[in-house]
Amino acid sequence: QVQLVESGGGLVQPGGSLRLSCAASGFTFGSAWMYWVRQAPGKGLEWVSSISSGSSMKVYADSVKGRFTISRDNAKNTLFLQMNSLKSEDTAVYYCAKNRTGTIRGQGTQVTVSS
Repeated sequence: QVQLVESGGGLVQPGGSLRLSCAASGFTFGSAWMYWVRQAPGKGLEWVSSISSGSSMKVYADSVKGRFTISRDNAKNTLFLQMNSLKSEDTAVYYCAKNRTGTIRGQGTQVTVSS
């Protein structure tokens, strides 16, 4: 059974940083592409970033390119998202996902960017 557990969200001021983590289990994490998606209040799921199984390929949505960095530790079955220069429009629930559409995802962690 796939389990994805996110952590690291919180309240941060504009311009600040947060690092999200996702602990994965129930599948061969080291062989899987992994994703971060988010859902802002009143909106649908939005793909944020993808990383290949061996970390050689990383892809970002234009809205976060240059500010967010995706990474993974296959030895620890953990996915990360380093978020810098946060903006109010980054406020959302962030999900670790096993597919780009986010239909297989964790429970999410709230990120609120506000002064």
